[in-house]
Amino acid sequence: MSITSAVVLFATLWFLCLFLMLPIGHRSQEEMGEVVPGTPAGAPHNPRLGRKMIWATLLAAAIFAVVAFVIFADIITRADMTAFNPLGV
Repeated sequence: MSITSAVVLFATLWFLCLFLMLPIGHRSQEEMGEVVPGTPAGAPHNPRLGRKMIWATLLAAAIFAVVAFVIFADIITRADMTAFNPLGV
């Protein structure tokens, strides 16, 4: 895996983890009773993005470590992926 591939893989995993964590602990402005004028009632009251970014980084790093280990240890190779082609394409 080249350095470019590693960066792209980590960035993809990071954004995936972040988007999965965004709804966790979501409290809308309507639920809190403090709707700011000009915003939708379903907008988050306190999104805590910094904390979610840190958790996304930790989770993405753990997943990246597992995937990198699988790639570098040749547990699954490119030949294995091309051999597993049920459509024959």
